[in-house]
Amino acid sequence: MASTTEEKLAARFLDLKFVKLRAASEHPQFSCPGFLQTKTVLPKGHVKSPGRKAFPTDVVFERDVAIPMRDGIKIYTDIFRPTDSETNKVPALIPWSPYGKTGSGVYQYDTMGPFRCGLSPDQTSGYEKFEAPDPAEWCGRGYAIINVDARGAGMSEGNISWFGIQEAEDIYDTIDWLTTQPWCDGSVAMIGNSWLAVAQINFASRLTHPALKALAPMEGFNDLYRDIIARGGKPHHAPFNNLLLSGFAGPGSTENVPGMLTNRPLFDDYWQSKYIDTANIDVPLYLTASYSSGLHIAGSFNTFRTAKTKQKWLRVHPYQEWYDLYRPDITDELQRFYDRFCKGIDNGWERETPPVRLSLLGFDGSSAPTIKERPENEYPLARQQLVTYYLDASKYLLLNKPPQVTSTASHEAHSLTASTDFTLTFDEYTEVAGYSKVILWMSCAEKDDMDVVVNIRKVDSSGKLLEHLNYPCPVAIQDVPNTNVVKTLGPEGHLRVSHVVSRDETRTKNNGQEVFYAHDCREPIQPGTATRFEITLWPMGMVFEKGEGLMLRISGHEMIHPEVDFLKLKEPDDENEGEHVVYTGGSYDSCLILPVI
Repeated sequence: MASTTEEKLAARFLDLKFVKLRAASEHPQFSCPGFLQTKTVLPKGHVKSPGRKAFPTDVVFERDVAIPMRDGIKIYTDIFRPTDSETNKVPALIPWSPYGKTGSGVYQYDTMGPFRCGLSPDQTSGYEKFEAPDPAEWCGRGYAIINVDARGAGMSEGNISWFGIQEAEDIYDTIDWLTTQPWCDGSVAMIGNSWLAVAQINFASRLTHPALKALAPMEGFNDLYRDIIARGGKPHHAPFNNLLLSGFAGPGSTENVPGMLTNRPLFDDYWQSKYIDTANIDVPLYLTASYSSGLHIAGSFNTFRTAKTKQKWLRVHPYQEWYDLYRPDITDELQRFYDRFCKGIDNGWERETPPVRLSLLGFDGSSAPTIKERPENEYPLARQQLVTYYLDASKYLLLNKPPQVTSTASHEAHSLTASTDFTLTFDEYTEVAGYSKVILWMSCAEKDDMDVVVNIRKVDSSGKLLEHLNYPCPVAIQDVPNTNVVKTLGPEGHLRVSHVVSRDETRTKNNGQEVFYAHDCREPIQPGTATRFEITLWPMGMVFEKGEGLMLRISGHEMIHPEVDFLKLKEPDDENEGEHVVYTGGSYDSCLILPVI
């Protein structure tokens, strides 16, 4: 009989797939310093390598400390803490992921984005975990940094688990162990971007621990199927998902979550086991969001909106998440948040911090300045007005009134470049913030299904498509490589049209503006017959001067840039065939509904 969680999961999902990993010492891209269970003091002024940030205070550095899990597995962590912490005990901050610890791992800022993601080497010490706080900065502020290698990663025993209950139990056991350490004051918190953010909400949605005082999920997803693996019900981000698999190193295997889509193309009990129900979270939350990720936008906003805790704050910034994480003013703000909830310091955090700070992008080349972190009371904004603009395929325009005459436009469905585009010009200064939706009538004569992607781009007064730089670059924007890390284009929505039948009205929100598809069933469409469907795009925030506008693009392929440069698609990732025809006017109410402020 299965006794451990891993055994129970294997018994429940008999088709569970795993990929054997290379050892950390043998992985060609994994920076592994070896297994050294040592304890040293990094003195004030210590520099890991020339040009890196120096430690402002003495710090105890304990390497490869074993933490026992409930099933007998040992995971290993590096611990950084103030030298006097056994006398003056401190809270512990956990950045949790399987990406490597303390400067190790495949993923490094030098290679993940142009111009080192806007981060100069001297901004961090080099001892930080990828997407995590710098120990050189935080130990001097009175915190310990716990750089964990999650189960199965690095030298940690077992197999890598992608979120779910296994990871939650491991985090619980780690928190429990930390509270028994002589230097810990009994308070534990978590912090970090991406996987490190998802790990936080995954834990807090499934389990609770009295020592966990605060979370800072700084951009992550909560729905592995809909956000990452099969957005809109179609296979999605395959190169990125395979990059994750190839970047892991450890003694065992990793769960092959992307590979599970082959056997389980519809949302079922396996994908539900990975779903993170953020409504269960009742821990103080410092949340960030931006428009710069093809991975984290939906989940970041959703966590803020649904978490049941009343102590939650959302900061929507105009940058990329790694650049934002190490901004000095943000480090100060994060300390203030943790001081309030981990140390109990009455520093005015609740009284002085707006529940929402919202940025709206002006875009490079526009006369409209970007609005940075404007205080708001809620999200979506209560004062939004849903304004409908109708597609006119005869003029390729978006109009205030529905066209009386029916017209059509078409594009090659299985193409990396083809699209049907409609333009809207604003006759006055306009702000758009929230969830946009399209209603479309489309057909395909060659197949009984369609993969459809819609994208909103900002255009200047001459109709030129604009881009937004997510961090400062030393060259003109046209010379910056086209990757999503550095350039924001605009929000997208995806749908495999045969999944329209799975629409769930009980989870559709905002007067129908936010359409929810369960993706648990499909029904083929009639080839050559116009089919009506609706797609909600991920959140957007844009500001337009008079004469500027937007372009609604309809295609079979993703139209934002790849997450990183070396993941550019050489072939479309859709399963389309032939031409897709868009119907507008007359009895076809194809339209774009915008949340105008």
